[in-house]
Amino acid sequence: MASGTNHDVPINYYKQYAASDAVVASSSQMTNADDYLAQAEALLGKKGSEQEVIRLANQALATNQSGDAYFYRAYSKYDLDDKQGSIADYTQAIAINPQDAEAYYNRGNAKDDLGDKQEAISDYTQAIAINPQFAQAYFNRGHAKSDLGDKQGAIADYSQAIAINPQDAEAYYNRGNAKDDLGDKQGAIADYSQAIANDSQDAVVYTNRGNAKSDLGDKQGAIADYTQAIVIKSQYALAYYNRGLAKSNLGDKQGAIADYTQAITINPQYFEAYHNRGNAKSNLGDKKGAIADYNQVIAINPQSALAYNNRGLAKYDLGNKQGAISDYNQAIAVNPKDADTYNNRGLAKSDLGDQQGAIADYTQAIAINPKFTEAYNNRGVAKYDLGNKQEAIADYNQAIAINPKDADTYNNRGVAKYDLGDKQGAIADYTQAIAINPKDVEAYNNRGNAKNDLGDKQGACVDYKKAISMGNQSTAQWLQSSDGAWCRNMP
Repeated sequence: MASGTNHDVPINYYKQYAASDAVVASSSQMTNADDYLAQAEALLGKKGSEQEVIRLANQALATNQSGDAYFYRAYSKYDLDDKQGSIADYTQAIAINPQDAEAYYNRGNAKDDLGDKQEAISDYTQAIAINPQFAQAYFNRGHAKSDLGDKQGAIADYSQAIAINPQDAEAYYNRGNAKDDLGDKQGAIADYSQAIANDSQDAVVYTNRGNAKSDLGDKQGAIADYTQAIVIKSQYALAYYNRGLAKSNLGDKQGAIADYTQAITINPQYFEAYHNRGNAKSNLGDKKGAIADYNQVIAINPQSALAYNNRGLAKYDLGNKQGAISDYNQAIAVNPKDADTYNNRGLAKSDLGDQQGAIADYTQAIAINPKFTEAYNNRGVAKYDLGNKQEAIADYNQAIAINPKDADTYNNRGVAKYDLGDKQGAIADYTQAIAINPKDVEAYNNRGNAKNDLGDKQGACVDYKKAISMGNQSTAQWLQSSDGAWCRNMP
């Protein structure tokens, strides 16, 4: 907030009292309103002097209705967090002096603090009309517009503030934030860079520039910025956390874990850091370590559906299907609209032999997300396991319609067609699976079976040997048996 220094008080009074360290004015030294105002001005903004300034302003107002007295009293009320009282006094000051740009500006600040952004904007606009070079009024108006979602309007105001004061690092920073919110990452980076050029010791600006670089895929550049932020502010948990995310995206899971750990050391309640550390551990195969981190997330934030879901996945991978289902149940209780969790619970139920329960979960996942390819495929598998081949094919058809590049679904549909006697249809699906994924061992083996049944021994043998070359041990054993002699001896 701008101070009221020399706010229409004769300069001789300001000089007389400005050097004084006194907090309480001696009433014997003051005989008129100007005396009270001069002493109030000298104390204005000094911590602990607010009540004395208010008393002096009241004394001045008892003698004369002065805009300055209302201004000083408003200023001190604001510092005492009496925003409504501050607004009332600035309004009185404006009534006495309608050209007081600073009073409009300060009243706007108080309104903004109370959440009345539109009224704050009106006051900042009035201050600018009176003083078109009022850079801070442009800046604060931009901030209020940004809070209301008017990012373009905010950018225009920050640009005006910069035009008046090109060294205003904060204006560049805020304009960068607004550009970032609008998706203009390059423009945001340019503004953050200019803010850094004006003030190279602001860790937050480096962090935001790192975020913008990360969003553009420049993970190394992002890491460099997060590192610089940490150099400036060694206890900056967010910079460690974001650097961990960037390292994880580059495949450096151990480096990510180290950064998440540092973020947690600084802020033991940083549940997002625990969560992502758990993800990194899980990716490295440390499922028990992951579960321990998800436990911490849930202890800090019991409403984290994602933590329950991910802990369920880790338990599932460890073979604890019932424990996984319990966690998926909890995740769904917190967030009943998460299609992924229904799909995951369906998989666990299916593995335990509860195909009907699995189908119900896959169906719910599809109801939430009708484009959920995996849920259609998984429901098809469950129906197939129950002997409903045609229904399984219908689900596979839906999955393929949504994602024609899903090799697994083509293979599964081929299996269902094969079982229904449609060998040619099965071969077509296996061939499509191989075209999408040339390393699909199962599809080669399955296609070999279908070709063999149709009498195409040569084609079948080629597929079997291809599957063997990619590591299919069961087919390799068959080839060495008496049953596989015909293929083994085939050139």
